[in-house]
Amino acid sequence: MQHPETRLALHHARAADLHARADAHRLARSARRPQHLRTRLGWTLVEVGLRLATPRSPALAH
Repeated sequence: MQHPETRLALHHARAADLHARADAHRLARSARRPQHLRTRLGWTLVEVGLRLATPRSPALAH
């Protein structure tokens, strides 16, 4: 059986660790690149790839 002060000290240490992890997670998440820009760039690359892969019709080649 644990002494109540020991148990309380462990609780406080665990709570402090969880708070620190949450702060680190929030900081890392805010530092990430905006998802919207990443999505637009991805679809633009897909469109360029499709245009390069699609053969041109003879009417457009002149």
